[in-house]
Amino acid sequence: MTAEFNTAPCCLIVDDEPRLRQVLVHLMRSDGFACLEAGNGEEALAHLERQPVTLVMSDLRMPKMDGLEMLRRVRGRWPDTAVVMITAVSDVEVAVSCLAIGAMDYLTKPFHLEEVRARVAQALEKRRLVIENRGYHESLQEKVAVQARRLEELFLASVQSLAEALEVKDPYTRGHSIRVSHYSMVIARELGLEGELLRQIELGGHVHDIGKIGVREEVLNKPGKLTDAEYEHIMTHPVVGWRILAPLLGETPAALNIVRSHHERYDGRGVPDRLAGDLIPLEARIAAVADSFDAMTSDRPYRPDGMTLEASVGELVRCSGTQFDPSVVAAMVSAVEGGRVALVPRATSYVGVASAATASPTR
Repeated sequence: MTAEFNTAPCCLIVDDEPRLRQVLVHLMRSDGFACLEAGNGEEALAHLERQPVTLVMSDLRMPKMDGLEMLRRVRGRWPDTAVVMITAVSDVEVAVSCLAIGAMDYLTKPFHLEEVRARVAQALEKRRLVIENRGYHESLQEKVAVQARRLEELFLASVQSLAEALEVKDPYTRGHSIRVSHYSMVIARELGLEGELLRQIELGGHVHDIGKIGVREEVLNKPGKLTDAEYEHIMTHPVVGWRILAPLLGETPAALNIVRSHHERYDGRGVPDRLAGDLIPLEARIAAVADSFDAMTSDRPYRPDGMTLEASVGELVRCSGTQFDPSVVAAMVSAVEGGRVALVPRATSYVGVASAATASPTR
């Protein structure tokens, strides 16, 4: 490539009449442009494939590919290239329609050289304004995105404060939401999940037991077996939590699914909707295993000493296919065997909330 093309804006002249091309090339070079020539639209597109061009000046009627088709392709592939159409007086109506496709301006034959200069200057000014306007919108979108992320952070902090309020109410569940979120993420990664769904699973784990704010403390902390009425009362928490969070988490449906459906059972005998198998959202099936695993390995009012890691995994396996999705249990077992799940010492544990497979409901 010559120094001319390195330093000067590039203009591509497209016309099947060599004499007209020569006139325009001479004019544009005198105005500081580096110039390329093409005899039809196909040749023009080949030039554009090889190097960027600031301005295209093209005849409308040409063999092989006319100016109208060339214009459509240029606008689709190289939107920052300014295009000025050149047409006979009889084709002015067609030329004007080119403006709707994206041409910056048009010239009619015969034309005066000063008119060409004026039209080119006008087209390049439009191009500059379009590019600047796009840059402004991109900058504005970036600022809006930053603000949206900040608002989301503040919102999630508010939601988390609800979860913390629950943990103050029930000291046995202190840290449970954090652990369930962590175990859920481990299982989800083991299943190959990633991206936005993974983020929503993390959030759902944090807030899955929000509905327990509406459960009476004497039921949450009862050391003995629950009565039928107490069981029904405590198992309202998925729907209560879902109602609390539905207006707030409308854009994170997977997190809401965890809140509502983490006590569904794979065999269809769970609550609140008695969903079965794959009708239970995958994220809720994941949280169900994480929730029960944490409940089994944590100190609870109905079981002061949590179960061992091995015993808890054994219980998950025993209930695979009835209470739990077998594929989710297999992922948890794989994570445990691979050393990706370890129990936090109880003295410093940040405990969890799901009911054990055969234990009383989480309280």
